[in-house]
Parts: sequence; structure tokens; C-alpha cells
Amino acid sequence: MREKWVVHFHEGNAGMKDLLGGKGANLAEMTRAGLPVPPGFTITTDACRFYMNNGGMLPDGLWEQVKEALQHLEKESGKRFGDPDSPLLVSVRSGAKFSMPGMMDTILNLGLNDRTVEGLSSATGNPRFAYDCYRRFIQMFGDVVLEIPHYLFEKIINERKEKAKVQYDTELEAADWKEVTSRFKQLILRQTGKRFPEDPMEQLRQAAEAVFKSWNNARAKVYRKMNRIPDTLGTAVNVQMMVFGNMGEDSGTGVAFTRNPSSGDRELYGEFLLNAQGEDVVAGIRTPQPIRVLQEKMPEIDQELKRICQELERYYQDMQDIEFTIERGKLYILQTRAGKRTAQAAVKIAVDLAYEGIIDRDEALLRIAPEQLDQMLHRRIDPNAPKEVLAKGLPASPGAASGKIVFDADQAEQLAGKGEKVILVRPETTPEDIHGILAAQGILTTRGGMTSHAAVVARGMGKACVCGLEQLKIDLRLKEAVLGEIRLKEGDFISIDGSTGQVIRGEVPLIDPELSAEFRELLNWADERRVLGVRANADNPVDAGKARQLGAEGIGLCRTEHMFMEAERVPIVQEMILAETFAERERALAKLLPMQKEDFKGIFREMDGLPVTIRLLDPPLHEFLPNSEELIVELTKMQMQGRDKEEEYLEKEKLLKKVRALSEFNPMLGHRGCRLGLTHPEIYEMQVKAIFLAADECRREGINVMPEIMIPLVGHVNELKRMRELVERVAAETVKEGEAISYSVGTMIEVPRAALTADEIATEADFFSFGTNDLTQTTFGFSRDDAEGKFLHGYVENKILADNPFVTLDRKGVGQLVRLGVEKGRSVKPELKVGICGEHGGEKNSIQFCHEAGLQYVSCSPFRVPLARLAAAQAAISVKKEQKQKN
Repeated sequence: MREKWVVHFHEGNAGMKDLLGGKGANLAEMTRAGLPVPPGFTITTDACRFYMNNGGMLPDGLWEQVKEALQHLEKESGKRFGDPDSPLLVSVRSGAKFSMPGMMDTILNLGLNDRTVEGLSSATGNPRFAYDCYRRFIQMFGDVVLEIPHYLFEKIINERKEKAKVQYDTELEAADWKEVTSRFKQLILRQTGKRFPEDPMEQLRQAAEAVFKSWNNARAKVYRKMNRIPDTLGTAVNVQMMVFGNMGEDSGTGVAFTRNPSSGDRELYGEFLLNAQGEDVVAGIRTPQPIRVLQEKMPEIDQELKRICQELERYYQDMQDIEFTIERGKLYILQTRAGKRTAQAAVKIAVDLAYEGIIDRDEALLRIAPEQLDQMLHRRIDPNAPKEVLAKGLPASPGAASGKIVFDADQAEQLAGKGEKVILVRPETTPEDIHGILAAQGILTTRGGMTSHAAVVARGMGKACVCGLEQLKIDLRLKEAVLGEIRLKEGDFISIDGSTGQVIRGEVPLIDPELSAEFRELLNWADERRVLGVRANADNPVDAGKARQLGAEGIGLCRTEHMFMEAERVPIVQEMILAETFAERERALAKLLPMQKEDFKGIFREMDGLPVTIRLLDPPLHEFLPNSEELIVELTKMQMQGRDKEEEYLEKEKLLKKVRALSEFNPMLGHRGCRLGLTHPEIYEMQVKAIFLAADECRREGINVMPEIMIPLVGHVNELKRMRELVERVAAETVKEGEAISYSVGTMIEVPRAALTADEIATEADFFSFGTNDLTQTTFGFSRDDAEGKFLHGYVENKILADNPFVTLDRKGVGQLVRLGVEKGRSVKPELKVGICGEHGGEKNSIQFCHEAGLQYVSCSPFRVPLARLAAAQAAISVKKEQKQKN
């Protein structure tokens, strides 16, 4: 039995995405459902994988199957491929399993040549239409297949428009397009040394190979890396009979979303163009009309389109992105897929679909990628701030951004890499600009609508975007843009509001967003389903308050060293470190005590009734002192000025000696954490005293205080035993007998030995909190700063590691230590409370692991609390589903 490389639309179904790609599977399903889909066939992803794995060679038998499929298509259409009298034309589109908007390439009108264009002209009685189709095909083929820069073709068109004294492409006549196609062919011969292929079968072969090759182009790789799409999937090739939206005013093309992809409102949303082909809409070459205008222009088509949109949404149980073409008053559906949407829209659509009974609440929760919730917490322009609005374009992707104007994607990437904020300003964006879009704060284009490349990609990334600002004239050579009498140069600051389309001069103040009712509802559903608790890492009352507002159930990590780093406290901390005698150190600590107490009081007030885990001082003392190299430079300058006898010089010299004495070869593994507490117990005593004084005062105010004191960097049970004794002694000395405050003492598990001996350490601990940042460093033997700055990116890029282990918890290594620590700790103390407070506590895959490993809570930064709540619910739902399937 021969291997099947080609599948007709009527042979496939929606469940064949692995083989047919998302686009091919959807075309097959719509064909089976009887929708008006132009017939066609799909070259499978198997063929693409064969091509990639065999040095660009097509599999045996593929082309024979393609020819057979074309014969079938000829019977369905009544036209013949390459026939001058009644030519069959096809479109060639890529389609991977996962939608990759703007990443892959499309070719329309394939099959045209110097003979078939005359046949198309005669068959339609419209020479202008025929040559318009021909020039489009040559341009796309030249760009996509032959890799000739797009602008060279556009230059020829613009020159012809100037000669004809017209503004729009639609105003050019047949003779104009005939001359343009002739010049296009001359361009191809000059650029490639070969003539444009006249044989339709050769055109199709080259186009199919171009689609396969495009799977590994730079922009496709960037998109896959961004969205964690495997490189091995490959893409299918969809070959479909052409239908024409550019046959006159009774024809057109458009894109429709079944719901608003920006807001999530239940309304038909999109754009269309009369007398145009599909690429005109998505490429941003012409600014289209809103879909609502279709009701005025073609009321019957409008009604049919709305009916089909409703059917498709209910069938696929999700908001759909639909491409359609109207050919001489007949509607065709070219494709449907789950529509890209903003985070706000995603949440609203999921909640609304659940209330409408189309999906259940579990499915609604699974529909939202936790990282999308980050987008909902982005800032917007302060409505009370004065602003100078320069112009208004189309509001293509909500949110606001400010930055320096740049006109080039490479420049955007370079400046962003230096920490500068930029707005990418372009006539229109193309897939080649994706690295610039990724680097920019926002995107502004002069052409294109709300379904253009810039709009779709920006929405997917959660970046502000304004499109279709036609009055903005860009001169890429001079690197400036002109709005009437206003001249904007590269480097000038502007702000854009992707929710209103406004372009504003200079930087404007941004404020935090307000959370929607649907957002809160979704998180309420998440809280009903999750098993894991969610706490926040917060070091001050402001962060604690924000965390509680966003649903945190306590503080899982309060880093007390951050309290020491405030400007007015650094001199006192340095005084404490530089003290020559115990009495001097005590005096400095006495100054810090009331400051620490007030810090803790503020946090306890915000967390009334919720637990607060306070980590005692963790970093080495030298981190609070000046840099030794900077001190040497200062001392050298003073010597050269003859000031080496002055008191200031002597003080700096003394400071340098102390810095050198405290410096370590490997500070991360040096004199820090509980080791510091054991050698300088007076520091920890001050901190513990501040905690209990604050707790006692808050209790007298009626606040329910629940302190959990965490000892950092414990690797041996005796370290924790000594530190626990210190805490218990100071607590007893601070609070009068009979008024004792309930508290617990635990440790951070952040070195492998602690996990390996967790059964011993648990005898002295009320709780464990896994500090997975340091645990990852000590398990891998990586210094995070050095690894991420020097080689870790290459490890991920070259697939040595699947993920950055500081972002996504390493299950096989670090994860095994966490599991072992939990198991050993609870073997001694079954009621042992266990959580995680490293940065992994806010990452969805790591949260899934924490659920599976039996932890009780995760802790993350305040703004990631909603993300963690949702991810914890998704983990619970997924595990429940897996168990159900097994049973």
C-alpha cells in the first residue's frame, strides 16, 4: 500500500491537525459540514518532515498524488490546470498544527502564465481583472518563492501609478497591469538569472517547496520559540481552487471574527474590501471598511455570513477568525480558525461562552493561558494627565506605551537591548519585522487595518498597536515622519493608545488597569477548583496590600534584607558592619530595631488574619558596603590630589580594608544565611525582637498576626536547632508571659543537603519553603547571573536544555530534590507545611509540578498572583481529567 502524501478536503476532518495542520483540518471539517468552501487538497506534514529530514528532497510518489488530486479538482471545477481556454487557478497556503499568524507565506492565482492570462481575460470578459491577478501572482511568487525583496515590486507599481497619475491600485487599467507584469518578469530575470516559470506544474512544485522551506525561516523560528511550538511538527500545504474577490463591485474579500478580538464583546468584528483579494486586507496595503458596512453594500451576503459565523462558533466552541471571499455575489468561506485575541477578550469570551452553555467552567479556565493575565495588568494612560494628541488611527491592540520613535526593526532591537523604550513606526509591518515588534513597547503603522499583520501579532503579544494612520507620511531614508506641519524624527518620544487609536506627543503618565467583572469571575471559579494556596513575595506594606488586593492568601516570602537597602538606612547598616566592638554593633542594631519594627507592623496590618513568612537576613554583609574597585579609584584620586592625610581619606581606607576582609571567592556559597546568624547572633536577635514587638503592638490594635519565621540556607539540622533556640528565647524575652503570640519556625530548603536530610531537619521545623532559585543554582552548579549572561541562552537555543531552569523548574533534577524533601520531611512530621517561594512560584509549568508534588502553596510576586491562582486551578483540573481517563 502506497504512503498517502495528499488528502482531499472531503477526506479529512477536524481531528487530523497533526497530519493536515490546523488550516487543512478546518477546511476539511467545513467541507464535510456542507459550508461553501472552494474545493482543494492538502499536502501533509509528513511530506514536510520528509523534505526537511532528507536534504530538501520530495518523497517518492508525492508528485503523482498531487497530479491525481489536481485532476479531481479539475472535475469539480470544470476547469483545467494550465488550459488557456478555461484555466484552473489555485492558491497555495501553509498550515501548521498551531496557528502562526504572519509567520508563513501565501501564493494566490497560481497557474497563470502568458497564455492562461488571456484565457482568464476572455472567460471573464474583464482584461483588467485578469492582468491584476497575473501581476499579483508574479509578485507573490517572486517574493515568497524566489526571495526577491517585496519593495522592488512595489517600486514598479508606484512608478506606474505616478505615470498614470492615480492614487490607488484599483485605478490602474489592464494596459497598466500588462506593463507592470512585463517589468516584474524583467526584474525576476535580473535578480535570479532565470526566467519566470511559465509551466503551472513547475510553479506549483516550487511553491510547495517554498512553503516547506518557510517552516525554518528566521521569523518562523522566532515565533515558535516565543510560543514553545516544537520545531519537528512541520507544515502542511493547502492547495485550493481560487475564487476571486477582485472581479468588480459585486465581489470582495474580508476577515470576520465572531466576537470582538479586542474587547470580547459578542458582535461580528472585522473588515472587508470590495473588488480586492485577500492579501489586500491582511497585508495592510489598502485600508479596509468595517464589516458592519457589508450590511449596506450586500445585505443578503451579510445575513449569510452572520449565520455561518454563528454555526462555526457553536461547532468549534470558540471565537472564530474567518476569511471569506465574495465572487460575483456568491459567498465562499476560505478558512476558519480559533481567533487570536487580547487577554481581556480571552477572559470575557471564556466566561461568556460558559454562561451561554457552549463550554463548561472547567473548559473556560483551561482556555486562558495564565501568562495572558499579565497582559491584563498592564498600564494605561492616566485619563487626568494633560496630553497633546497628534492624530488618531485605528485602535488595533489595547494598552498604552511610550518610547522613542524608530523606523527599523533592527534598530528597535538594538536600542531595546540597551534598555531603551522604543515605538516601532512603519508604513506596514511584515513577518520580517517580528524581532522589532518583540523588542518595541508598541507599534504604529500608516497602512493596514485591525486584522493586518501588525495588529494580529501585537494583540498576541499584548503590545499596544495603532494602525492605518494614513495622514502620517514616513520617509525611511531621512528617518522622519510628517503629520501635517508636525515633523517627528527618529529618537523623538511619542505615546500611543491602542485602545483609542490616539498618537500623543512625548511621554505620558501610565496607570494601573482596573480588573473587569469577567476577570474576577474567572478567578473566583479558579479559587473553587484549585488545591494549592497562593501567597505573595512582598517586602513592604505597599506590595503586601497589592498582593492581598490581587487575591494572595498570605506572604510566602518577606526578604528582610530589602528593608536594609533603603537609602537612609544604608549608613546605619554600614555602621553595624564596620563596628570594631560588640558594643558598637549593638548601638547600630538599636537604631535599626525601630525601623524594622515599623516595617513589620505595616505588613502585619495589610495581612490581618493571614500568615506572613519572614526570612531573616540572607545575603553576605559585603553586599551592603561600597564596591572595592570604586573605593580604590576614589582613594587613588585623593592621593594624586595630595589628600591622603585627610580624615575622609583615612575613613575610606578603613572602609576598603573592611570590604576586603569581608569579600569572598564565592559569596553565594559563603558567609550568609544561617551561617551569618550563627557567627553574629545579635543581628538575628534584633530582627526577631522587631518581629515580636511589631506583632505584640498589632495584636493590641485588634489585628490577627500570624508570623512564620524562616531561617535561610540551612544544610544541617544543628544549624536550624541553634537558630530555633535563638528565636524561642528572644520571643519569650520580648512578649510577656501569658500574652504569648502564636508563631512557627521553619526553614528554606535551598541546598541539596537540606533536601537529602529533610527527615532530620523536619524534627526542628514547623514548615519547609523551597527556595528554588538557589536550589537550582546549587543543583546545577550554575551561578545564575553568570549563566544567564554568558551561556544559558545558548544552552536553550541549541536544545541542550529544553527551558531556562531559572524560569521553568527542572523536574528531573531540582524537582526530584523537592519531591524527596517533601517525602522525607512528612515521613517524620506528617502535618509539615510545605510551600515554594522561588520565582518558579509564578510560572504555570512549575505550579503544575508543585500541585503534583503535594505542596500546599506557591508564592510569587504580587502581580503574578492572579496568574498563579489560574495555573493552580488548571493543574487541579488537568490531574482530575487524567485520573478520570485512567479509570
